[in-house]
Amino acid sequence: MQELEKATQPTMYFIGVTTGKSSIMKVFPEWAKALGLKDTVMKGIDIAIHEEPEVYRKVVEFIRNDPFSRGALVTTHKIDLYNASKDMFEYLDPYAKMFGEMSSISKRGSELRGHAKDPITCGQALEEFVPKNYWKEHPEAGVMIMGAGGSAISMCSYFLRKEFAGNYPSKIVIANRSKPRLDEIERINCDLLDPGGVEFEYYLTPEAGQNDVVLQKMGPGSLVINATGLGKDRPGSPLTNDAVFPKNALVWEINYRGDLLFMHQAEAQKEKKNLYIEDGWMYFIYGWTSVIAEVFDVKIEGEVLDKLDKIAAKYNAR
Repeated sequence: MQELEKATQPTMYFIGVTTGKSSIMKVFPEWAKALGLKDTVMKGIDIAIHEEPEVYRKVVEFIRNDPFSRGALVTTHKIDLYNASKDMFEYLDPYAKMFGEMSSISKRGSELRGHAKDPITCGQALEEFVPKNYWKEHPEAGVMIMGAGGSAISMCSYFLRKEFAGNYPSKIVIANRSKPRLDEIERINCDLLDPGGVEFEYYLTPEAGQNDVVLQKMGPGSLVINATGLGKDRPGSPLTNDAVFPKNALVWEINYRGDLLFMHQAEAQKEKKNLYIEDGWMYFIYGWTSVIAEVFDVKIEGEVLDKLDKIAAKYNAR
C-alpha cells in the first residue's frame, strides 16, 4: 500500500486492488462538476487482497482523522475491512452489521459511518436485465453464484426479499474456492435470511473444472454469475473453456473492465445456447453513485442519475 498523504482539498478515496485502471478515475472529475462538488478529487488506495488487519485500520484511521478526507468506496476488501475496523465506527448501518461487510465510509460531523450498499445496488443492477416475475415464469431456473464475498452475500439477500414471495429462484447455488468464505455465506443465509422454501447448495471448488461440473446441474434459463473478481483485478475466469452454459441462461459478469474472460466464454456460446449476457456497467454506476451520495450527502436519482450515466458512458472502458 502506498503512503497516505494528508489531503489539501475535499477528497474521496477508492479502496481497491488496481484502482488506477478503473474508469472512475476519469469519470469522477466530470461527475463532481455535474454535482456541484467544487474542487473535489478522487484518489485510489491500492491494497493487496486479504491484507493484514493493521493495514485496513491504518486506512480507516487516516480517513477519520484527516479533515479534507470525506470518505471512501470500498471494493474487493468489503469483508476484510469490516472485520478489521468495525470497532472504529460510531455508526454501522443494519446491512453492514447483518452481512459483515462495508462498501461505504463517510462522515457526519465527528461521526464516522460505515454502510453496506451492495444489498441495494446489486438489486438495482439485476432489475436492469432480469424481467419482473422471471422466476415465476421460469420454474426450472435457478441462480449459480461463483464467489462468496460481499457481492454474493448481497445477491442472496436480494433474491430472498419478502416482497418477492412466490417469485423466488428454484434454487441458489454458491461455489467458491475458499472454505471459510463458503462457510460464512452459508451461516449468513441460514441465520439471517428467510429461505422462503428456496433450496441452497454450497460447493467448494478450488480446482479448475470443478465449477464446470456444478454448472451442469443448473436448469434452463438459470442465472449464472461471476462474482469472483477473476477477469478484473486478476486475469482469468472461474470456468474453463470446456464449461457448457444452460440453454436460455442469463449470464452476468459483474465486472466491467479487465480481460472479462468469463463474459467472452459466454459470448462464444451465445447463439448456440440462446444466452443473454450482461456486464457489470450498471452495477458500477449504481454502486458508485450510491456511495458518492452518502459521502457528500447529496441526492442522485432520476434525471441526475441519467446525466451521470451519460457522462460515464463517454469513458466506458468495458
